[in-house]
Amino acid sequence: MVLLDGKKLSEEIQAELAQKVSHLKSEGKKIPHLAAVLVGNDGASETYVASKVKACERIGFGSTLIRKESSVTHAELMTVVQQLNSDENITGILVQLPLPKHIDEEKVTYAISPSKDVDGFHPVNVGRMVKGLPCHLPATPYGILMLLEKYQVQTEGKHCVVIGRSDIVGKPMSILMSRNAYPGNCTVTTCHSKTKNLKEICLSADIIVAALGRPEFVTGDMVKEGSVVIDVGITRVPDATKKSGFKLKGDVHFESVAPKCSFITPVPGGVGPMTIAALLMNTMNASALDY
Repeated sequence: MVLLDGKKLSEEIQAELAQKVSHLKSEGKKIPHLAAVLVGNDGASETYVASKVKACERIGFGSTLIRKESSVTHAELMTVVQQLNSDENITGILVQLPLPKHIDEEKVTYAISPSKDVDGFHPVNVGRMVKGLPCHLPATPYGILMLLEKYQVQTEGKHCVVIGRSDIVGKPMSILMSRNAYPGNCTVTTCHSKTKNLKEICLSADIIVAALGRPEFVTGDMVKEGSVVIDVGITRVPDATKKSGFKLKGDVHFESVAPKCSFITPVPGGVGPMTIAALLMNTMNASALDY
């Protein structure tokens, strides 16, 4: 069993990006700049945004953090997005989700210029992904692809089961794993809350991508010998023995699943750090996209 070490690979990618930024600076060229918009004070969102901003600073990107109270109006937030779209110094924009209920997340997301949409959520980027055209891939699926490629995980002709159909992970992952490229060329089955015989489907899988947000849902009796398991989930579970008061659990019951696997991602230290790496890659590449 090989651990797919996302933390290590993310650090390697960030080191490579830092070298590229240094080269850009030496030539007097434009430096990538990420603007993050954070609404309210949700603990998880605070942590995610802070890690993204720190990563930018670490590799030499410019970074701007725009904070808005949870009482911000939809119109005010849309104005912020439009200002960032028109700012030539900003190459990448992300609005941290979730947003307060009175804000239309879809309209805010769609208002971001597609070429600056480094989360890869805009319909233009989704459409270009489906067509196999240059675009910003959704950060988490992009990070998973880089992880599979780094560890030379064979995907061609394999049966890939994706558990979850979210716009952020499940849907794009299904599309990317079935594309005519590497990693890809899988036969893909997408499972969700209405799927029957999930256990039987998983037992036929060569690759399982678990992205449903239910701690330790995938257990050892659902996985066949030699499987590749990608655990996208990360949930805070109360734990009085921890200083933080919680521990992080993935969607996979690691202790029972790992012994059966050829490759598996840990939680934490697997997909999470790769999402950051992918976001940075999108920000670096943003200036080359023009649509």
